[in-house]
Amino acid sequence: MTVNAKQNSIVQDMALAPEGHLKIDWVAAHMPVLNRIREQFEQEQPFKGLKVAIALHLEAKTAYLAKVVQAGGAEVTITGSNPLSTQDDVCAALVEDGITVFAKYNPEPKEFKELMIKALETKPDLIIDDGGDFASILHSERPDLMAQIRGGAEETTTGIIRLKALEKEGALNFPMVAVNDAYCKYLFDNRYGTGQSVWDGINRTTNLVVAGKTVVVVGYGWCGKGVAMRAKGLGAQVIVTEIDAIRAVEAHMDGFTVLPMIEAAKLGDFFVTVTGNRDVIRGEHYEVMKNGAILSNAGHFDVEVNKPELEALSTSKRVVRRNIEEYQLKDGRSIYLLAEGRLVNLAAGDGHPAEIMDMTFALQAVSLKYVNDNYNTIGKKVVNVPYELDEQVARYKLEAIGTGIDKLTEEQKSYLDSWQEH
Repeated sequence: MTVNAKQNSIVQDMALAPEGHLKIDWVAAHMPVLNRIREQFEQEQPFKGLKVAIALHLEAKTAYLAKVVQAGGAEVTITGSNPLSTQDDVCAALVEDGITVFAKYNPEPKEFKELMIKALETKPDLIIDDGGDFASILHSERPDLMAQIRGGAEETTTGIIRLKALEKEGALNFPMVAVNDAYCKYLFDNRYGTGQSVWDGINRTTNLVVAGKTVVVVGYGWCGKGVAMRAKGLGAQVIVTEIDAIRAVEAHMDGFTVLPMIEAAKLGDFFVTVTGNRDVIRGEHYEVMKNGAILSNAGHFDVEVNKPELEALSTSKRVVRRNIEEYQLKDGRSIYLLAEGRLVNLAAGDGHPAEIMDMTFALQAVSLKYVNDNYNTIGKKVVNVPYELDEQVARYKLEAIGTGIDKLTEEQKSYLDSWQEH
């Protein structure tokens, strides 16, 4: 398998492998839940004889997930889900470990898609998807590659939205597990993972202070909650913009100012979009922004900050630091865009902390096993992670950090199960 991986893979530079191994070893030492699942997979071999294709942000934590799936007997192929989040040294290390890799840092858009298609051309039995990219290609362009796919697992809110649209049209051809909707994913990954990693990416890229600045968080879902909470912790004044009345009230009661975007645009020093929708920052907002405003995105696609309209208002554009583009507006103001409007935490950082992704990728691993064990009965639809698997991951996490919890007594169980007056 190692020989085939070296012959078949497309990566930037195999000489980078030693540094990649160090990165993978580091995260593996901080992912106890996934390590426990790896031990189970090594014994049970749930994927023996099967091919698994993975499309995720290809950095060290994702690489370790791929190795855990491989330990379960699978022949694994992996590609990147974002051109700027792929780490070439990690790719090279995976190839040395016998995993076929089709990924490079910052390929041209056409090549990026071709690499993703190459991963699917291995004709996998199971897939792990991010943003619904695999599913979209399979259903719209390459249905010939779907014949043996048993099912898969989806990582993101954006991907689940796309999959449910397919399901609603009766076009979904295999079952997909909505990993993003599991408690151990969105409560921790989306909130604490995104909250920390977004600011890791912004701070390392800009080298500017956050305390005393005004931060505008666009969207108050679980990712937005995390970004706003961490901005507050860094000493910022936080404004939230929303389209959902319930979330807007929640943001207000969490202590944040809630404003329409056109008003928030006048006040913000930093902007972070986390909506999953397009054009949430656009021309009318650029026209009223402060000189020096810094824009960033933490949603899956680079469409939340409207770049064509920003360019149309500008007389020039230049790179002033790695991952920072300065747009010089016609009236002399400058607006800065981080990481080309792509995921700032991954394109300009290392993504979520290892301990957070430990839980998310543990869910991916057990969900992949679940869909493989049950694909004949699930049907062609999007399903949630079974609660018992979600709770199992949480229990493994508690054990790893040395924390115990209580159990119900038999009397308490009886009390809760009874409808009669007590």
